[in-house]
Amino acid sequence: MPANQGERARRRLSTAERREQLLSVGAKLFSESPYDDVWIEQVAEIAGVSRGLLYHYFPTKRDFFAAVVERESERMLRMTAAVPGVPVREQLTAGLDTYLGYVQAHAHGFRAFHRADAAGDQAVRRVYQRALAAQERQILAALAADPEFGPVFEGAPQVRLAVRGWLAFTTAVCLEWLRDGELTREQVRDLCARALLGVIA
Repeated sequence: MPANQGERARRRLSTAERREQLLSVGAKLFSESPYDDVWIEQVAEIAGVSRGLLYHYFPTKRDFFAAVVERESERMLRMTAAVPGVPVREQLTAGLDTYLGYVQAHAHGFRAFHRADAAGDQAVRRVYQRALAAQERQILAALAADPEFGPVFEGAPQVRLAVRGWLAFTTAVCLEWLRDGELTREQVRDLCARALLGVIA
């Protein structure tokens, strides 16, 4: 078999595999560069596909970005998922370490996600709202199952609001941290941990 035919055979992917490949390329590019500096042509070239094929999967660049963000949000939820039977206080530090490490490694994507939401883009806003709701549910479920905090939550509707406020606080802290870098990751982690424990105490 000629070399070029072998290359084409190696690149023949299923629909799901091709979509995952494109999203992986997008995640890397958006983590390294601001949204406006990432071009669809660049994504297609790295993935070894035509621009038309990429648009077949994602009609616009914003749709592509929204899909990348959704994929990364789901990945982050898996990375920070609660471990059954382990106290929340013990998990909080490790979970925040994972989250902050991700934010630091994907600074451009993190900023672009929140800038796009603030600008009112509907596709990204829907992804953003789903991601926040999933994070909120994950935190509330872990707290409700915790022997220390679970009993306090019974009949306490303000807890959901407190967790939602804490997520907004953590986002603001992370954006400021990326902007000025005055605090170490450990200091940001401890600040966010104390804030959550404070609002649920």
